[in-house]
Amino acid sequence: MTEIAIIGDRFMLPDAFATALRKAIGQEASLRTMELPWPDEPMVHGYAGSGLDGLKEYQGDPEAIVEFIGGAPVLVTHLAPITGVMLDRLPGLKLIAVSRGGPVNIDVAAARERGVKLVNTPGRNASAVAEFTIAAILAETRLIRAGHEALRQGEWRGDLYRADLTGTELSELTVGLIGYGEIGTRVVPLLKPFGCRILVCDPYKELSARDAADGVVMTDLDSLLAESDVVSLHARVTEETRGFLAAPQFARMKQGAYFINTARGPMVNYDDLYQALSSRHLRGAMLETFWQEPTPPDAPLLRLDNVTLTPHIAGASTTTVRIAARMVAEEVRRWLAGEPPLNPC
Repeated sequence: MTEIAIIGDRFMLPDAFATALRKAIGQEASLRTMELPWPDEPMVHGYAGSGLDGLKEYQGDPEAIVEFIGGAPVLVTHLAPITGVMLDRLPGLKLIAVSRGGPVNIDVAAARERGVKLVNTPGRNASAVAEFTIAAILAETRLIRAGHEALRQGEWRGDLYRADLTGTELSELTVGLIGYGEIGTRVVPLLKPFGCRILVCDPYKELSARDAADGVVMTDLDSLLAESDVVSLHARVTEETRGFLAAPQFARMKQGAYFINTARGPMVNYDDLYQALSSRHLRGAMLETFWQEPTPPDAPLLRLDNVTLTPHIAGASTTTVRIAARMVAEEVRRWLAGEPPLNPC
């Protein structure tokens, strides 16, 4: 009987993986579980180069993880790190199924070199992040955050009804989306009912026929920045995108525009964003991800009165958990049946 080692956490619950696996493969395999303490305890963010063998966004002690996996040929995980050194101690491991859009906690090259198949779950939280993006845009453009903050301080901001202060409806705004992948393509249809003009920038994608017919425009980054009242980031962190939104890009944005980041922090120069916000060139921003997580509590950006902040929770929904667990279970089922994977890395 095939042994499957499951390393979950307090979001991607081990029991959620186990339940989905039992539905997919019945009693064909033996399951054992381990739970990591994320998100109650922060993961490691290795974007600054301090990560374990270059890994990003992971949690778990390598020694404990190797010991737990042991001779199991299949590992199902969310955040556990797997390096080349660890793989050398796990000769029986044949399949790693990661419930993430990008397996940044796994040394992909090392797995490939050792013949270990790696699969992931792209798009598992795309719907959750897309919904969150719409909420973020509305929180900024309709002054929900400003009113909330004032009332918490005992101040009734009736002046937010003034014509020179109140927000403009989305029907009169241009929204620019940087990135047209799993999340960007879901944000577009959610925006359409509002009647806003929608611009998209993604040099590696083409507009769907439906979006093109509905008037969505694919354009270049400079044009998107210059024409958008709201700029929302949905790209991936690559060498090309690392730090690509900085002072020149913020300067190109409209006076009074809004910036939304529900993607990843390393793509943004936050010092430059701070200057654009504190100078009021940008009217506001909604920031869900940061240059460092958790953010330093004394970071100046956190003190600005024109920024809405959340602690990287856009993808957090129980729907995401169920989708990711089902996707992982199907990949394991296919591997056991000798079928090709749906999402090989």
